[in-house]
Amino acid sequence: MTDTSNSTPRDPAPATPGLTPGFAGLRKRLRDKWGWLLALGVLLSALGVIGFIMLPWLTLVTVWWVGALLLVGGGAQVVDAFSEKNWGPFALHLLIAVLYMVAGAIVIWNPVLGALTLTLMVAVALMVIGVLRCIMAFQVRPAGNWWLLLLSGLLSIVLGVMIYGQWPTSAIWVLGLFLAIELLSEGIAFIALALAARKAA
Repeated sequence: MTDTSNSTPRDPAPATPGLTPGFAGLRKRLRDKWGWLLALGVLLSALGVIGFIMLPWLTLVTVWWVGALLLVGGGAQVVDAFSEKNWGPFALHLLIAVLYMVAGAIVIWNPVLGALTLTLMVAVALMVIGVLRCIMAFQVRPAGNWWLLLLSGLLSIVLGVMIYGQWPTSAIWVLGLFLAIELLSEGIAFIALALAARKAA
């Protein structure tokens, strides 16, 4: 009879390389809830398509949303200000809070002015980001595919110039267009994720 008392116990089967327990649990939840993901993706995509049709209204909603965020940010700054012990930081935080809340109130009370201001900021930001991308592209020119970064920068500059050139008329549709694109792309991403989860199930 073979003595197995000193035999070394076998190790458990190794886990799949690179697959952590948290990721495995997430993948299982995705497989179980792929129908909800698909429904959410379809809903977001539909809202994005509707947004393309109703750009002025979507721009108005975007402006109100930004105003609400400013008010909430101002309220948070007020709470943070009273946590300060010294007068100097307290006064600075309180001033920032007041500016946030005043800006939010102005944007909500006069959404047209808010749309004009935000659109102008978007145009300037796009041009600045485009210039920085072009500079970065020439800095990494020895590397491959540097021209993709250059192309991205040029497109940002052109888009910023177009928005600025059509300002203030562009304020009617720019913010709504950006939000509609975001909703549509988010919806497509959720649909793709749901279909992939369904296939895995």
